[in-house]
Amino acid sequence: MAERNLILYTTYQFNQNFWNSSVKDQQEIKSLIASEASKAAEATHFYDVFPTRSDSDFMIWSAWGADELDAVDKSFSAFQNASVHWRRFAVPTQTLWGMTRVSTYARGKSEQDIDPFEGGRTKYLVVYPFSKTKEWYLMSMDARQGQMNEHIKLGKQYPEIKQLLLYSFGLQDQEFVVSYETEDLAKFSELVNMLRQTEARRHTSLDTPIITGIYRTASQFSE
Repeated sequence: MAERNLILYTTYQFNQNFWNSSVKDQQEIKSLIASEASKAAEATHFYDVFPTRSDSDFMIWSAWGADELDAVDKSFSAFQNASVHWRRFAVPTQTLWGMTRVSTYARGKSEQDIDPFEGGRTKYLVVYPFSKTKEWYLMSMDARQGQMNEHIKLGKQYPEIKQLLLYSFGLQDQEFVVSYETEDLAKFSELVNMLRQTEARRHTSLDTPIITGIYRTASQFSE
């Protein structure tokens, strides 16, 4: 796996061109989306979103290695060119993206880290943008590390929930994109509830919209 990876989450809503089509044509459109999107990235995963959100029907998770200087241009151009095939039928409603890097606060890799290229996917993926307050960055590194240690310790109490953190400072409106894989949404909700009772919560300025997707293989998505 590359030292740095580029991750793109894109949600779409089907438009009337899709809904006015026959069931057979709808299946062919979804099959086209699955085929073309898979060609555009090194790893591609599909999720049903509706009815967890009313503004989106599905989400595409695309991943590329991004060690090369022109990796973003090449990757996004490939995705844009692929999406031409389905944009008559589905309108993008949200894009969240960023790049991986070594964590400022955690030491080394964790078994709870998500690998977008290897291993099976869990039933659910939860994704949302995240930003800290400006006061957070004006605190000393030791103070921030202390609060994050509490955060990390709590997360380790839920080893079955995996996380992927993307950095998007200066690239989108948020500073991070946070994503979690889980087989148990109730357990994940419990974890989030506990995290919001930590000291670091005082310094959260953005953590919505939350996108909850239900994993579908390419063939399941095409049905």
